[in-house]
Amino acid sequence: MDFLAEIRRESDRFYATADRADASRTVPSCPEWSIADLVWHLAEVQWFWSSLIETKATDPGSVEGGKPSRPDSYSELLAFGRSQVDRLLSILDQNDDSTPVWTWAPTDQSVGFIRRHQVQEAAVHRWDIENATEPGRAAPIAADAASDSIDEYLTHSLPWVVNEKKPLTGSVHLHCTDVDGEWFIAPNGQVERVHAKGDVAIRGAASDLLLALYTRLELSAVDVIGDDALAAQFIASMHND
Repeated sequence: MDFLAEIRRESDRFYATADRADASRTVPSCPEWSIADLVWHLAEVQWFWSSLIETKATDPGSVEGGKPSRPDSYSELLAFGRSQVDRLLSILDQNDDSTPVWTWAPTDQSVGFIRRHQVQEAAVHRWDIENATEPGRAAPIAADAASDSIDEYLTHSLPWVVNEKKPLTGSVHLHCTDVDGEWFIAPNGQVERVHAKGDVAIRGAASDLLLALYTRLELSAVDVIGDDALAAQFIASMHND
């Protein structure tokens, strides 16, 4: 998958929606934010990672200290945000995946992690803004991008919240029904990319599964076969750290 093309596509769709949106409207999937707040969030996230790569920072604090102020007007905010898309893509294009930089993922301190993760950052927030402007009509995330994002999520986010000290009550099988993507999650959080029977199976289109992991969609949007309580625990665990 071309990660840069996906970041461009999803970011451009985000700003196409933002251009015509009511900046003060609440974002249902991020209820503490307005659309203007969501635009600022994506802009500052893309600014941060661009700056971190550009300076080859080993300490995120050294980058955060230089963060620019939020623009006063919505039009200025949109212009700043669009400029950060261009900047991020340019800087990613100039750096190999193996370039060492700080990331929040202990097992992957490289530009490659940033390149991959920024796909879901742009895609999920594009869904957020579309759902805010036309509730229930947000377009799904591309299946291959969503499946890869689930894999990245399980690789780097799951170990923070499900492990030997914070186990699940059973095993979970995730299965994309529209594209390759199957994972078996043991109670201790160990992940295998295999087809295996779990105490609960959670099946659905890759976009729906990813959005359920991010609590953008309810579990009722996908098929849950087996232990409903375990499925709910698995999703909740992602957001209880």
